[in-house]
Amino acid sequence: MNATPRPRLRKLPARHARVVTPLLLSILMTCVVSLVSTLTGVGGGPGFLAAWLEAWGVSWLIAFPVLLVVLPLVRRLTALIVETT
Repeated sequence: MNATPRPRLRKLPARHARVVTPLLLSILMTCVVSLVSTLTGVGGGPGFLAAWLEAWGVSWLIAFPVLLVVLPLVRRLTALIVETT
């Protein structure tokens, strides 16, 4: 059996990590928080999916820019608290 190699995804240069990190963090966190909040607020009945997607979209639009601004400060505060090797 000859296995054909799968094409590798090109990675972004390291300088983009300062945007990709808050992008991924904001997507994941707003997904979970808006899901829990929507389930708590309206329940899982009809209309849940639309309400959750709307809540997720709005919360992500706020969270991503906030993370871009706040994450450098959080990293500095973390360095004050955590021993580096």
